[in-house]
Amino acid sequence: MANKNEFLMYKGRPLVRHGKVIYYGFMNEPFVVIMQVMSTREVNGMEVADRVVVQLVNTDPKVVKPREKIVNKTEQRGLYNAMDIATVWLDRKLAQ
Repeated sequence: MANKNEFLMYKGRPLVRHGKVIYYGFMNEPFVVIMQVMSTREVNGMEVADRVVVQLVNTDPKVVKPREKIVNKTEQRGLYNAMDIATVWLDRKLAQ
């Protein structure tokens, strides 16, 4: 059994789900990605994400306004596409 302090990792970053919201990245880094599942559909008797809003968010506590925290935003079809864009955004932003 996994330890409660261990997170699911994807490409070296933690992936944490809370309801229909998925957080991707380390919270102590300058940026993280927040993905919100807006709708789902059934595939072979299983419920899967259909529309996912992806947001690259600045974690700097000095940024006061919530709208200023959102650096990039898009809507993707399916969780795979959302994870793909999330990984690219984080890689590029954290490399700067």
